[in-house]
Amino acid sequence: MSLNQQKTNPSKLKALLLSDNLEFILEAHNGISARIAEEAGFSGIWASGLALSAQYGVRDNNEASWTQVVDMVEFMVDACNIPILLDGDTGYGNFNNMRRLVRKLEQRGVSGVCIEDKLFPKTNSFISGERQELADIDEFCGKIAAGKDSQTDDDFCVVARVEAYIAGWNTAEALRRAEAYRKAGADAILIHSAHSEADQIIEFAHEWAGRAPLVIVPTKYYSTPTKVFRDAKINLVIWANHLIRSSVTAMQDTARKIQLKENLVEVEDDIATVKEIFRLQGADELQAAEKQYFLGTKRELKAILLAAAQGPGLENLTADRPKVMLPVNGKPLLVRLIDQFKKHGIDNLTVVGGYKHETIPSKKVELIVNDLHAKTGELTSLLCAKKSFTDDMVLMYGDVLFRGYVLRSLIESDREITVIVDSQMLQSDANGTPDYAYCSGPDDRSLWGQDILLQEISDQSCTENSSSDGRWIGMMRVHGEGRKWIEEALDQLSENNKFSTFDMKDLLNKLVLNGRPIRVIYIHGHWINVNSLQDLERAGEFAANHSK
Repeated sequence: MSLNQQKTNPSKLKALLLSDNLEFILEAHNGISARIAEEAGFSGIWASGLALSAQYGVRDNNEASWTQVVDMVEFMVDACNIPILLDGDTGYGNFNNMRRLVRKLEQRGVSGVCIEDKLFPKTNSFISGERQELADIDEFCGKIAAGKDSQTDDDFCVVARVEAYIAGWNTAEALRRAEAYRKAGADAILIHSAHSEADQIIEFAHEWAGRAPLVIVPTKYYSTPTKVFRDAKINLVIWANHLIRSSVTAMQDTARKIQLKENLVEVEDDIATVKEIFRLQGADELQAAEKQYFLGTKRELKAILLAAAQGPGLENLTADRPKVMLPVNGKPLLVRLIDQFKKHGIDNLTVVGGYKHETIPSKKVELIVNDLHAKTGELTSLLCAKKSFTDDMVLMYGDVLFRGYVLRSLIESDREITVIVDSQMLQSDANGTPDYAYCSGPDDRSLWGQDILLQEISDQSCTENSSSDGRWIGMMRVHGEGRKWIEEALDQLSENNKFSTFDMKDLLNKLVLNGRPIRVIYIHGHWINVNSLQDLERAGEFAANHSK
């Protein structure tokens, strides 16, 4: 039976149960976890009672009402296109509650429900299981029949979960109950066990002999090779609680780190980006809809990377490529930068190349060539890209690596021009010609909420009257009117007969001279630029540990 031939999710779930192959579904507990399960390649979802209770912060004892459960499952249905089998506990009451539950599940787009033969309110099977009383067989059969009689879609599935092993009964009792439930109309039987070995499950499957589809939940006997389940003719395996458990581990770890460090630096690069959350939420679809239905305009953030130099001091390594194409842990430095920008939603990238520009991956970016790179400086390269300027762009060197939060903080600034200054960079750490920043104030938390403005960029770490406040790392955000300020300053500087020697430091100083406010964002390390062989080696270590 081909699942692709099925037209509805209930029919897809039934196809999974009737498949000749062993099938797998994964636990999910809200919309975003449902989408993750689907993207991982699973053909169906188990809306786990334990997980749904946990995400509400209550016990798995029917403390979350059935309406609260169904409301959450509706969000899951909306978030994915694969069938959802609800863990319906005991059916939330008697046969009448079961009838209403099935009708409501069908209305919400749920494909099936699994009910267990215990008493309401239920207790999780792994909590004092042997002391839990089982439901009367006839009463439970009536519940199954009531559910089947209430469904309007013939393919809606009712799965009967047998808890005999959990309650301490033998295989004979488990078989007796399963057969009664099959005759009552159950579409499949879920046989449950708390043993760490699959002995009970395999014995049951052998005796059951395929009378109806058989479903298992190997939470306790997880080390059993999957081949054993195939050989036993199991139809469906439920991985029952692993998304909620893994998310708890991740949240606990993140919470501990934030509490200990009192900042976000140690966690930001190890957790999902806000962009990834937006993607899972369907933000792309909303943006597409905006283009169709909303006639307003939206600026697209762009990045312009300066990458024309061979790399003074690295000539032995750059005979056939520019410095930005030197490998860092097997991946060229520039490619790492491109990947970093794309990860943060910046797909519009321009690279100004020069030396050996043909080695730059032009399919990934717009490539502009400074043919005079050997005789000119950075501003000549930037001027080559003037036609590519936008009202929302990042300008930076192409030989810099940084932790993700650095770029995010720059992107999130709404000032006309913003630069990143490292307040912890010592002179001894700086190779090449450092761009020391003199600012309107030091990196001081007592100044939180106040704009710190750039006053000068110099190659001197101190003057007669003051010391620098840090080092500009070669990253600049231009927003709104800032573009006009940049173009104005470039035009003014280009009239100088020494323009060919000017670099980005000269542009920033000209902007300051013109009275343009340049906001400073301070960081404390977490970046590296490549100006020497030692830097290249350090870049490898940095990329392995931090450049996410």
